[in-house]
Amino acid sequence: MENSVIATRMNDALVKAGGLDKSVKFDFGDAGSVFAHGTTAEVDSAKDADCTISVDKADFIALAEGNLDPMMAFMSGKLKVAGDMSVAMGLQNIFSNM
Repeated sequence: MENSVIATRMNDALVKAGGLDKSVKFDFGDAGSVFAHGTTAEVDSAKDADCTISVDKADFIALAEGNLDPMMAFMSGKLKVAGDMSVAMGLQNIFSNM
């Protein structure tokens, strides 16, 4: 899945969920990133985020599709969080709308 498709799906999910008060960046390593704040997601933004979640893109897709439990991904090291952990904890509503 291309990052632009992820950003489009995330835009829709952000609108449905009422947006994010703080920003989050999903860092896919060499595969790029998606930055989200408010009701907007954008690809490969250079903006600083309140929370950065580093995750392999395949694992991100599994999370978004409900095939990977976020807590298990975090505990197993598949998902790493830097910055404001409360932002990451509040993303369940976004993922449930993707």
